[in-house]
Amino acid sequence: MGGIEKRDPWLALSRLTAARIALGRAGGSVRTETLLDFRLAHARAKDAVELPFDAITLAEKLAAANIETFSIQTRATDRRSFLLRPDLGRALHTDSRAELDAARDRWGTRELCVVVSDGLSALAAERQVTPLLNALVPLLVAQGLTLYPVFVAPFARVKLADEVGERLGARFSLILLGERPGLSSPDSLGAYLTFGPSQARTDADRNCVSNIRAEGLPCVDAARGIAELLSESARLGESGVALKLNA
Repeated sequence: MGGIEKRDPWLALSRLTAARIALGRAGGSVRTETLLDFRLAHARAKDAVELPFDAITLAEKLAAANIETFSIQTRATDRRSFLLRPDLGRALHTDSRAELDAARDRWGTRELCVVVSDGLSALAAERQVTPLLNALVPLLVAQGLTLYPVFVAPFARVKLADEVGERLGARFSLILLGERPGLSSPDSLGAYLTFGPSQARTDADRNCVSNIRAEGLPCVDAARGIAELLSESARLGESGVALKLNA
């Protein structure tokens, strides 16, 4: 092995990263092992997109962690419509709008609404949401933030949090959902924060913490980053491109 590594220094580096480097070749083609590994990674990414979201089990896990939840629905009624019609995942179902309006008086005005969804990877929501919120909620409470119940919304896109936050009159919205799977990251979660959520908001008005997973940004570290973003957003009254944190 030492002789091979001397001829190809990339080989040693390949053990330090999931990136596809030092793949080698067999004649004019990639090696069989490389091709099979690529096909397996591609299959796992496809499975992550198509995996059904068990919202009930996720809500039960959060309840076991003493985190209150509230189920809502988007206009996307199934996985196919969600994937083919992104606009349906950006809007609340009529019934959920009515349910939120009815519950708003009972909850009163609070500062932060958190929405969780499968997005493009139910696997990410299943693996990362509970440990992330377990780490994040105590930090937010320590900051003095008041939270609505966590809204569990299958088939949601990022912009759904704008409508939820606006209907509630929340000061901030935070949506946690599965990111588009990569060939080495089928379970990556993204967190999107918006100050003053409203349907007039654009992607430039929100901040993203991405690649939340054990092999990327661990949940504990992500929680600290999100809490810091919220603290600075509250201080400045801004989010998005107007909000920058010092590295």
